[in-house]
Amino acid sequence: MTKPLRLFPEIFKATFKSRPNRFLVRCALERKRIDAFLPNPGRLQELLLPDATLHLTKECRPSSRKTSYTVVAVERDDIPIMLHTHRTNAVARYLIDEGRIPGLEGARVVRTEVPMGHSRFDFLVADGAGEMVVEVKSCTLVGKEVAMFPDAITDRGTRHLKELSNLARQGRRAAVLFVVHWPFARFFMPDYHTDLHFAQTLIEVRPYIDIIPVGVRWETDLSLGSDVRALEIPWQYIATEAKDTGSYLLMLHLKEGRQMDVGRLGPIFFREGFYVYVGSAMANLTARVERHKRLRKLHHWHIDTLREAAELRGALVIRSSARLECAIAKAVSQIAGWSVPGFGSSDCSCETHLFGFHEDPVHSAVFQTVLQFFRMDRKTP
Repeated sequence: MTKPLRLFPEIFKATFKSRPNRFLVRCALERKRIDAFLPNPGRLQELLLPDATLHLTKECRPSSRKTSYTVVAVERDDIPIMLHTHRTNAVARYLIDEGRIPGLEGARVVRTEVPMGHSRFDFLVADGAGEMVVEVKSCTLVGKEVAMFPDAITDRGTRHLKELSNLARQGRRAAVLFVVHWPFARFFMPDYHTDLHFAQTLIEVRPYIDIIPVGVRWETDLSLGSDVRALEIPWQYIATEAKDTGSYLLMLHLKEGRQMDVGRLGPIFFREGFYVYVGSAMANLTARVERHKRLRKLHHWHIDTLREAAELRGALVIRSSARLECAIAKAVSQIAGWSVPGFGSSDCSCETHLFGFHEDPVHSAVFQTVLQFFRMDRKTP
């Protein structure tokens, strides 16, 4: 029997503290604060939560890097999720050569980093039917049973899909392999909430290329588990939901408390803190969110007044064919520190659609649970 794959011979466990930029995290290791390199440009907001357990490796050879440690995994519910995107190709190659990828059981990798067209693809594999170009994607965005990719807009990923499709139409076999680092995933979907263009492109190229999502398990010692699960892709559900319609959460920060006149609501005192405004647009959702991002002299909605005074921290979109705005507002109300009565709810029976927090809710596990519920876990495909 083949020995389990171990990519990292020595692991150090640390505690996550903050992420100053995309490729750097601050953590506590043996009571010392250290910086570590993070080889993953994804947002990872649902994983890199305060005091999350990180798995690090140490760079022993001389390097021009300023950090000696590299983050390779993070624990969720005591199970490691591999974050090192550069090493996912090693995992994929191992699984292909071992015949453990459904649909590629008889294939072997014959070349890596294969230049074709305007891109460089991860593998050229060969089996009894000939050669196939394979691009590998690492997936860490997971709910209870649903995995989604990407967790940030990926123009490069969309380009890869289009070029693989072009190769397939020219007579080459082509595939994209999604390695999902979560053993409980049953379904895979493109993250149409985050990158609608990628999701719609995946639907478009489906007739031409093989789309292969598999779930893997990492043991506590970061050896690769024996189980590899083929994930179901609910294409009909995706086609219904991957549209520019749904709800959104505007994330705002008011640095100082102040009183403001809010339309018919009159003067309202807004406390210092972080605010989440829940809205919806059942058509042209992207345009609505972009409109909120711009400062406007003429105020049309209640949120325009607060938007003028507060720093916009971001907008989180929840695309859905169903009207979820009031359900989302109710869920956020249950975890908020306070609310502003009557704000943004003149056209529904909700008490309010504006909620306040003492700390940035993006870094809160309970807030991320609410977000993931409506994006992924609310309705299993």
